[in-house]
Amino acid sequence: MKVTPQDIVYLDNNATTPVAPEVFEAMRPFLTDFWGNPSSAYRFGSQIHAKVEEAREKVASLLGADPKEIFFTSCGTESDNAAIHSAIETTGKKKIVTTAVEHAAIINQCEQLQKKGYEVVFLPVREDGTLDVAEAAKAVDEQTAICSVMWANNETGVLFPVEEIADLCKRRGVLFHTDAVQAVGKIPLCLKENKVDMLSLVGHKLHAPKGVGALYLRRRTRFAPTVIGGHQEKGKRGGTENVASIVGFGRACELAAQRMTEENLRVRALRDRLENEILARIPDVYVNGRRDLRLPNTMNAAFDFVEAEAVLLLLDKANICASSGSACTTGSLDPSHVLKAMGLSAARARGAIRFSFSIYNSDRDVDRVLEVLPGIIRRLREISPLHHGHRDNENYDVESARAKFAQEQAEKAESEITAA
Repeated sequence: MKVTPQDIVYLDNNATTPVAPEVFEAMRPFLTDFWGNPSSAYRFGSQIHAKVEEAREKVASLLGADPKEIFFTSCGTESDNAAIHSAIETTGKKKIVTTAVEHAAIINQCEQLQKKGYEVVFLPVREDGTLDVAEAAKAVDEQTAICSVMWANNETGVLFPVEEIADLCKRRGVLFHTDAVQAVGKIPLCLKENKVDMLSLVGHKLHAPKGVGALYLRRRTRFAPTVIGGHQEKGKRGGTENVASIVGFGRACELAAQRMTEENLRVRALRDRLENEILARIPDVYVNGRRDLRLPNTMNAAFDFVEAEAVLLLLDKANICASSGSACTTGSLDPSHVLKAMGLSAARARGAIRFSFSIYNSDRDVDRVLEVLPGIIRRLREISPLHHGHRDNENYDVESARAKFAQEQAEKAESEITAA
């Protein structure tokens, strides 16, 4: 049965966001009337080029950067990959420092580089998901091509000491990059006031369309492009510009700047209300990540004795969209690498659910989750040998039982949805 936007409670905004109506209207003319190539010499093209530059200014304004430091890409993954590729090409060095909890765009690229003989240091995080600057200080040395540390974790929302680590890298003559895909538009950033060399961002996390991103490149930072073609983006990224999406991206950045207070007050209050009510109404629940140092829209909670997959299937049956982590790792049978790095057992990590809000969420959305979720957890625990075994025997091997029971529980939830 087809599900419409009106039917759902959407709480997976860290995966993607709906396109804002204002963004769609800004894009519309460039999908219908103004289709020219912005690189063309005639006026029909040059006037479109002017709109691309206007969007560049809006992105730069949100970041506290110079428009000449903004280069458009196709997505956050491309921006991340381009930053690391450029660093190793321009420096000739073969060491990369990053964290154990980065997005797959960074982790997988670094693992590929390891296979080619590069040294990669994955910095550990504390149990609350935070990063100790001292760990970076131990790892970053004169052999390091680049240090890449995300600004905010996509699963827990935990914020990292990016500005301190960027300053450390600057003092040691090492390039610093941050994947700020989740942070941009949610917390204030001013790149003129720190030492970040490169920063990745993307449109679809802040109500612009999918398929457009950007890379901030501090002026005078050497850069070796990954996408080589024409002279677009001053030779930093070849390929005809995705004009409509770039214009929409600019408008979305403009709106994000205007709505940041709402993001940090009303949206944070919705998140906190859901979190506090879940903790009050459901036993054996644990919030993952430091609660006072994270994005205003994100909560990640582990529900003991259940499988997240089964919970999400039953939430979906109630038209509630949430996730167990990054959309880029959906389908993996392994527990979240982020939660494992924080020291969670595989059993607890497999019961973790992420709820992520946007400005389009309301108290009614929270009410609906609170109406449905406690019953789902209670019902799954009633049929779970994990729960009964733990209750009846303190030596019960939860890990072994979970491995056997996980598929059964998910299949049962899925069969109920199919029958309905």
